[in-house]
Amino acid sequence: MTEQLEAMPTDWQRALAIVAHPDDLEYGTAAAIASWTDERREVSYLLATRGEAGIDSLDPARAAKVREREQRASAAVVGVTSVEFLDHQDGVIQYGPALRRDLAAAIRRHRPELVLTINHHDTWGGTFWNTPDHRAVGRAALDAAADAGNRWIFPELADRGLSPWDGVRWVAVSGSPSPTHAVEVSGGLERAVLSLLEHRTYIEALTDEEPESYCRAFVEQVTSTAAARFGGRPAVSFELFPR
Repeated sequence: MTEQLEAMPTDWQRALAIVAHPDDLEYGTAAAIASWTDERREVSYLLATRGEAGIDSLDPARAAKVREREQRASAAVVGVTSVEFLDHQDGVIQYGPALRRDLAAAIRRHRPELVLTINHHDTWGGTFWNTPDHRAVGRAALDAAADAGNRWIFPELADRGLSPWDGVRWVAVSGSPSPTHAVEVSGGLERAVLSLLEHRTYIEALTDEEPESYCRAFVEQVTSTAAARFGGRPAVSFELFPR
């Protein structure tokens, strides 16, 4: 019998979603975010890059502008207005102290109780190899959640007015091959599809499928897969790390 997923915690008010690229949050996670913003929870986005290397037909300078614009529009669909970019280089993000410092600074600034991030594992379900950017950002986010609360790690952040924040209670990893928890997303499904569809330039370069059909099929596949382990309800799954 397949082990059932536990319900995500609900006793929090602020979340910070930390990912590598525009569109990383839209392949399912946005359905959960739409449900949370409906409950008047605060969710902010932090992207390590502007996705400038993601469209072969566009040079990076132009692609960065297009993808930033599409990401802001996508976030707005699910009720997110705070979208920040760190300008690490797309495709070659380096895991290490510099990335951890940037993420810890953002966590201190936003003071979330829940941090969301992208799959840090080597593969997606043991079948498809994960990208270096996802692995680097996911691992750095897990580490930065602790770094942000330690005044002796990156003490220079305090000189910038960013006092330690030890209030992160969980880090939730989306797209993990080893999910533990889920959130029911019936109310956010349609907005999740529309949120992914806002990345139209990227999607049209990615696939020959009709964009809306592609987006709907992907979101429905993600939420139905989680539903099989969550009482049959459309859901988004996470690997949850308590702190």
